[in-house]
Formats: sequence, structure tokens, C-alpha cells
Amino acid sequence: MDEVKEKLAYICSQFRIEGEILVYRWIPAGHINTAYYVAVYNGKEIYQLLIQRVNTYVFRDPVGMMKNIELLTEHIRGKEPTMEKRRRLHFRHTAARRNYVVLRNGLAIGPEEAFDPLDESIEFWRVYNFIEYSTSFETAEGNPEVLRMSGKAFGKFLRQLEDFDAERLIESIPHFHDTRYRLDSFFADVERDEMGRAASCREEIGIIEKYRDFGCTLCEEIDRGLLPMRVTHNDTKTNNILFDKDNLDPLVIIDLDTCMPGLACYDFGDTIRFAACTAEEDQPDGMKLDLELMRAYTEGYMSEAGSVLTDAEVESLATGAAVITLELASRFLADYLVGDRYFRIAYPEQNLRRAQAQLALFVDMMAHMDEMQAIVRECAERAR
Repeated sequence: MDEVKEKLAYICSQFRIEGEILVYRWIPAGHINTAYYVAVYNGKEIYQLLIQRVNTYVFRDPVGMMKNIELLTEHIRGKEPTMEKRRRLHFRHTAARRNYVVLRNGLAIGPEEAFDPLDESIEFWRVYNFIEYSTSFETAEGNPEVLRMSGKAFGKFLRQLEDFDAERLIESIPHFHDTRYRLDSFFADVERDEMGRAASCREEIGIIEKYRDFGCTLCEEIDRGLLPMRVTHNDTKTNNILFDKDNLDPLVIIDLDTCMPGLACYDFGDTIRFAACTAEEDQPDGMKLDLELMRAYTEGYMSEAGSVLTDAEVESLATGAAVITLELASRFLADYLVGDRYFRIAYPEQNLRRAQAQLALFVDMMAHMDEMQAIVRECAERAR
């Protein structure tokens, strides 16, 4: 048995999943965690599973994060107890009723044992059921129907959790969408320039500096109490939705790691940033906003969430798309400046290219902000 297969079999045993691993494969998607598809045969049936190692450099309180996920999945199941199995996430539990297992030097530690998430001997794993006959989209591929269905999925997610007290959740990544904090941190990284890379991206740094005050717009609205804090997903890409293979019906939202208190406009805006555009995330050439794709997403989103959002939230959505694009540009560029510690890269300057692409998209959004606002208002009025 190879080492990876042996480790996956051991993890399965910790979650009381017995049997032979028929097949496994690494899943390359995602910037943060490491994931495997695993099929286990126990002599009677085949269990299809997703097994993930959580990146504890990013998620410094993985136990709290998994508590968040438990609370949210239970809340959604409680509202729809007859929900079809493949429309919900089901995390496996250990004998100690934990939805995770911690390994130290390859062996599971007990629930009473403390651990340092930055300790290199520590691995944090979880297991959940693979959703059969489903598919996802790394990009929307310019397909308005994918965007419309994505909007419905994330709009429904917001509506399902509208009565959940967001303050019950921990911040799985502190200051995750605190744009003021992110920009302050970015300029501190520019000042330190520990890798000597700042000189190669002065133009990009200048754009972020020019729009620094605009980037703090939503933080100011929070300070003034104008926008409510909700349970937000905070990673609303199309590849975090599983769709029915046959008809594009959205089945379930996945990757709930970053669910925490936040603003609806950031969730809305992140999909627009990721999917309603004309190039991939690390391709600045030709990167622009596609207003028709934005319209398709907004129509789907408002069909589910339109009755939940306040007037102030509706007005914040287009701004949220631009702010989160600027914020992510600063995060990509900051990671490039400090040596690519956060986002997984496939080639040396990928984070710089990602930042350049996001800045190109941001500038185009700012040029079309009036049209973006008009689309949001029109779709909101129709939904209400």
C-alpha cells in the first residue's frame, strides 16, 4: 500500500469507516486545503467520500471553524428536515463525536489534548460524503445560465440563514473582509518589502493607493450601523456550488470554512468578481466585467434573496463587487511581496499576475458602476 493510501485508510478508520479503499485521487481545485476523493468498499456497499486536510496556517482555530460548520449545517437541516440527501453536507464523526480528527506525527490524538495549529507535526483532517451525480464549474465559462443558477444557490443560502444569529460564529479568519485592515496590512508589507519585490510592481501599488479611501467605504457603513451583519459564505465562487449534472439545478453550497459574520454585498460581489468577467483569475490581458453575466447572476440571486435584503443592502451590492475586487488584488499582491505564503501558486509570479488581473477588473468596474447599480436596482424591484 502506498503512503497516501495508507494514511487515507487510517483517517477513515478514525471516522469509523471500515473497508477497502478501491480508488482515491487528489483533487487539484482550491487554493488552500488539500482534498482527496476516496471510494471505500465494506463488502456490502461503496462509500464515496471527500477527505480534506485543513490548512492550519490559514485557519488558526480549526476546531472553532468546524463548530461553525456543525451549527450551520444543523440549522439548515432543521429548517428542511426532509431535504434530499444530496442537497446537504454530511460530515462524518469520530467515536468522540468530533467532526474532525487531529494527527500528531501521523497518529490521532485524543479530544483532551491541546495542539498548536502551526506545529508542523500536526495535521487536521475531516471527512464528508461525496455528492453523487453532481458537477461544479471552475468558471462560469461565459454561460449565463450557470450564473443564474449560481445566484439562486447563494441567494437561497442567505435566505436559509437569515434567522441564524451570526454572532454565534467565530471568525475563522480574523479580519477576512475587513478591507480597511487588509489595506493597512498591505501597505505595511509594501513598506517592509522583505523579498525585495516592491520595485517590480509600483504601478499596481499605485492603483491600490489611489483607491484606498474607496476601499474603506463599506467599513464606514458598518461603523455607522447602516448594513446588517449576516451569516456569509465569503468564498462565493461557482466552484463552491454542486449542480445536478443533468439540469444545472443547484444542489448544495460547499466549502463552508469561511462562513462567519459578514456583509451580503461581499458574498454577492465575490461571485461577480470571479465569474462575471472575461478572463481567468490570473490573466490580466482582456480582463473586464461582463454586464450580461452580472445581470444573469443578479436575477438568480434576487429571486431567492430579494425579500430578505434591506434597501441599504441592495444599494451596497454593486459597490461590494468593486471593493472586494480591490481587496483581493491587495491580498494577492501582499502575498507576492511576502513570498507567496498564503495562496497556492503554480508558477513564480502567479500572485502578481492575479493581482494585475483583479486590478484590471476593478478599474473596469469603476468605469461601469452606474450600469452595475442600475442592474441591481432593476432586478431587486422585479423580485419584490
